[in-house]
Amino acid sequence: MSDSVLYQQDGAIVTLTLNRPERRNPISEREVVDAIVDALDRMNADHSVRAAILTGAGSAFSSGGDLRAMAAETESRARQPVKTPSYYKHGIQRIPLAFERLDVPIIAAVNGPAIGAGLDLACMCDIRIAGQNARFAESFVKVGLIAGDGGAWLLPRAVGFSKACEMAFTGDTIDAAEALACGLVSRVVPDAELLSAARGVAERIAANPAASLRMTKRLLIEGRQTRMDTLLEMAASMQALAHSTADHREAVTAFLEKRKPKFSGE
Repeated sequence: MSDSVLYQQDGAIVTLTLNRPERRNPISEREVVDAIVDALDRMNADHSVRAAILTGAGSAFSSGGDLRAMAAETESRARQPVKTPSYYKHGIQRIPLAFERLDVPIIAAVNGPAIGAGLDLACMCDIRIAGQNARFAESFVKVGLIAGDGGAWLLPRAVGFSKACEMAFTGDTIDAAEALACGLVSRVVPDAELLSAARGVAERIAANPAASLRMTKRLLIEGRQTRMDTLLEMAASMQALAHSTADHREAVTAFLEKRKPKFSGE
């Protein structure tokens, strides 16, 4: 795996770290896209992983696109616009699709600015925790662009349509307190406590049976766009599988015996 994204597993929890701190962790380059997608697919295939944390190295979570690289390509993009859709489809748009496939619960530990595609990356995660110095902006309009990475789908689901419109139309930056107030993040903690806070949530998640965690996440993802009757059919089928697991039997037995369950992942 590329060193642009660090993959560290400790027990049932994986921490992914965007690792281009000198450039504020942009995610638009093909190498970084490949590394993020590979890391998510690796977690999905490894059933020992029950929770994950995504953060950034250095002082930023992610600056999103690399404006210097973008400036160098401006003229060629303008001359051959027909190539741009393919650039996005085979580049940064692979990231939200990989997150959509991911059955592992993942927490964004936003340690600094999350700007443009960096904000949208945080929105791809299931839970967002911010350090006090985190900043957020859906800033594409400021540079004459639109969210080509799924932000128009992701942001309204995180903060509601009105607030998403305000952020996208103005491109203005909001601080961690405002992000908490509008529901973009679920908590704000001192910067020095960010990773330990995210780890604490990840541990509470990972304490639960792996199969039911993954199925619960899949139902929540599908519930964003699926009819109720269809989701109920999916839930019934998944419940049949859940009832057959050793971890379900252990949970029920432990409850009746008034002891802490010991889950095996089976």
